[in-house]
Amino acid sequence: MKLGIDSFAAVELNDGSTSTPDMRADAIAQLLERVEIADQVGLDTFGIGEHHRPEYLDSASHMILAAAAARTKHIQLMSAVTVLSAADPVRVFQQISTLDLISRGRGGVVVGRGSFSEAFPLYGLDFKDYNELFQEKLELLLTIREREHVHWEGKFRPALTGQGVYPRPFKDKLDVWVGVGGTPESFARAGLLGLPLMIAIIGGETHRFRPLVDLYWRAVEEGGHDASKLKVGVHFIGYVAETTEKAHQEFFPGYQQTFSKIGMERGWGPTTREAYDWVTGPRGALMVGSPERVAEKLQRHAESLGGLDRASLHMNVAHLSHDELSTATRLMGEQVKPGLG
Repeated sequence: MKLGIDSFAAVELNDGSTSTPDMRADAIAQLLERVEIADQVGLDTFGIGEHHRPEYLDSASHMILAAAAARTKHIQLMSAVTVLSAADPVRVFQQISTLDLISRGRGGVVVGRGSFSEAFPLYGLDFKDYNELFQEKLELLLTIREREHVHWEGKFRPALTGQGVYPRPFKDKLDVWVGVGGTPESFARAGLLGLPLMIAIIGGETHRFRPLVDLYWRAVEEGGHDASKLKVGVHFIGYVAETTEKAHQEFFPGYQQTFSKIGMERGWGPTTREAYDWVTGPRGALMVGSPERVAEKLQRHAESLGGLDRASLHMNVAHLSHDELSTATRLMGEQVKPGLG
């Protein structure tokens, strides 16, 4: 099982709504430093998400990944995710192919529909077309991946009538994964298309996703694809410190703040310590603790899903310092990864 880190390029806000230019520049610099650390300690992947909110700096995540590519040697660099429903697939292909060239074959994209809605009005799109947009744009992205000169026509974008799409990537075929939440149709779509699957499990009990993973593999078979060439990964929220007690002390306050804020936006109740203790317990999906505890829990939860090819921990959701996140990154590579066997 490959192990990595995902980030949403969070910036600490000085008054709850704005940040200074220095704060934003420092946050980007520190994020790139952590990608370098992840590379140095042998982690397999680093992913950067896409959001269009004041607390995140990843609206142009492919540019951050390209900067990281120039500073690293081994680690695979992925979007996590690219909100394809609100993007131009031609431009996405060009940007990720450029990333792949800069990194000499280490670039890739996880495409998804996104968990926030801000991108749709920003780009003049109607959120009610959320699913139809994604289906059409994924079809076009895969067509571009297969053919240099593209003939294609759809509903939401002007037709392509044989234009060439450049540059082509370093690899023969660009890595394209599908990011999914808990919608059965999304799992089935990825399987029917023969694309690797990245599941975002941000709460609840991991084992409850097993029927959806099984659905994916049935769709792979139905689509006539070679299952041995496909992969399943999971994006977990988590954090690693020297001891489990220290991990909870450092992670919970910021986690509570972040998810209580999101809960207010979406009509949920505030995040309580009781709920946190449950979701960080043996059956819950959060991976918080010492390196030994996190490695054991990752292994056990992977087995509950029928095996995983990749696991990524999203750690910067809890207003942690750069030093805390850097230490956690080192522990991930030096102790958690070897503990996975």
